Amino acid sequence: MAVGAVVEVVLLSADPSSVLRYRMRAAGLTGGRHPDEVAREVAGVDGDPAGLLHSTSWRFQRDRVVLTYAALPDVYPAGAVPVPADGGATSDDPLAPAPARIRPGDVAAHACRHLAYLRHIDPLVADRAGTAPHLWRLIEAFTPTVAGLLVQPDPAPVR
Repeated sequence: MAVGAVVEVVLLSADPSSVLRYRMRAAGLTGGRHPDEVAREVAGVDGDPAGLLHSTSWRFQRDRVVLTYAALPDVYPAGAVPVPADGGATSDDPLAPAPARIRPGDVAAHACRHLAYLRHIDPLVADRAGTAPHLWRLIEAFTPTVAGLLVQPDPAPVR
């Protein structure tokens, strides 16, 4: 049995009352397309000087792999809901690291924590953050975390 793949995009926006909001969109990964291409199309951020698209996580859900991207700013934020400050899903089983239940708010909060981290270490992200300071002030309220492999600038040789 083949496993399918879906590209999920967490679209982030700041509302006038300074609340960080998100909405989710998704599309199947078909026809040999690259996930970045699908995420760009779903997000619709092409050409925006503040536009940023970043892969933040993946998970196995309902017999498919879900590749998650964060995208900002959301160009059509109608229907967006607040990002939960306490969003997070963990597992209590050391041999089964995937949480039993992952809510959309957990995914959005995870993406915000990772973007808050990237803001400090990735010059491209820092540059884009400078073009949307109101939105990024809200993202930076999240505790910065690594979302995957941390590549050291000068790795020590392996012995």
